[in-house]
Amino acid sequence: MNFNNKVAIVTGAGQGIGFEICRQLVAGGATVLLNDVDAELANNAAATINSDGGKSCVALPGDSSDISFINQIVDAAVNQYGSLDIVIANAGITLFGDFATYSPEAFNKVLQVNLGGSFFMAQVASNKMKLQPQGGSILFTSSVVGHQALKSLACYAMTKAALEMLAKNLVLELSPFKITVNTIAPGATLTERTMLEEDYERVWSEITPMGRPAYVSDIANTALFLVSDGARHITGQSLIVDGGWTSVSPLPYGIK
Repeated sequence: MNFNNKVAIVTGAGQGIGFEICRQLVAGGATVLLNDVDAELANNAAATINSDGGKSCVALPGDSSDISFINQIVDAAVNQYGSLDIVIANAGITLFGDFATYSPEAFNKVLQVNLGGSFFMAQVASNKMKLQPQGGSILFTSSVVGHQALKSLACYAMTKAALEMLAKNLVLELSPFKITVNTIAPGATLTERTMLEEDYERVWSEITPMGRPAYVSDIANTALFLVSDGARHITGQSLIVDGGWTSVSPLPYGIK
């Protein structure tokens, strides 16, 4: 996919899925503003991408759920590079907890990052995209748990389902300006974080119909399609990338 002359923001991209999305965007010709709340991760990720032959990945560390920082990163894209064509709101946190004892502090933090950050990033970015004749593309990162319940993930799952409804609502708001809004819902994926979990790859290989969890490239490939010119007539949709797991939904680790 050709992303020459495109300018993109990707949040939560210091490692894992977000990093691979940035890597592929740069390889396709885009200029990418790579965000992560962890400054060391963000800087190292951008340096790694640029050392692989790219020259167009810029680290912008900061809290993507903070409205002042959202304005800063969007302004940086437009003021320094002339446009903002793609926004991938990938940043999110998972705070497991039993529903009966889940704390207000955890609840508010998950909502602030997963929903607030995505909502206001889309708001600020789309207000810039509206001024561009070519419009733009916005992509939210949801999850299979927005479709299938898993224990101890009530709050997280709620935010992911909400992002999919947000994308549908924004079709009404943004389609007249040639701005597409879609959602990708990854299933179990091998990342730096999940590979720290005991037996993660074995368990998800056994219960995923395609015989393995996703690689970050599986998710990134799908994300890039949804923000590419080849998907300009796709909006308000959520695409599940889970090797078929939600079709049968066996629970991992003996969870009941």
